[in-house]
Amino acid sequence: MKSYLSHLECTYCGKSYSASEPHRVCPACGKVLFARYDLDRLGREVRRERFASRPSNMWRFFELMPVLHPENVITLGEGGTPLLEARNLAKALAVKSLYIKDEGVNPTATFKARGLSAAISKARELGFKKFAMPSAGNAASATAAYCARGGLEAYVFMPQDAPDANKKECIAYGSQLTLVAGLIGDAGRVSKEKAAREGLFDVSTLQEPYRAEGKKT
Repeated sequence: MKSYLSHLECTYCGKSYSASEPHRVCPACGKVLFARYDLDRLGREVRRERFASRPSNMWRFFELMPVLHPENVITLGEGGTPLLEARNLAKALAVKSLYIKDEGVNPTATFKARGLSAAISKARELGFKKFAMPSAGNAASATAAYCARGGLEAYVFMPQDAPDANKKECIAYGSQLTLVAGLIGDAGRVSKEKAAREGLFDVSTLQEPYRAEGKKT
């Protein structure tokens, strides 16, 4: 398997950057970077039937994920969650059919597992070993879990009134948990300051290019 990752592109100004170098946001305008792929080449070289024989998780689509080398993937089996037909709700809404994607069976019980698996895997491939995450709950748990899986350090910053279950998960996974007086914005400010001061890689939403690559699945 090989990734067809081509480059990073700013979603605002359109400038392109190398995907082989660490980037967080666009150096030119500070906006969000997205990963781009050589889809024409992928279409010529890979038949879609290839994906069907692989394990049912999000990394079955490795060619359309940003990690270049499979050995750098940090996974707990995320993805492949079931679609549940909601017949009664469909009838009540007068629609022909309705399906609900059950992301609760992901590792750490939310869709956040997808984004953090992709982001932390790619950041490790680029040489990062320490990560910062401000969160009101679920993203902190996922960050802690994937860092634990990869033998990496996680520093999570949560409001004091965040759910106790998420706090306990972060501690159980071995992360460094900081409780912040205030709201998620306050936790984000403290996290950003700590990351800048101690060289932590910030994996909060839209502060690096690769969480979206897990979420897209």
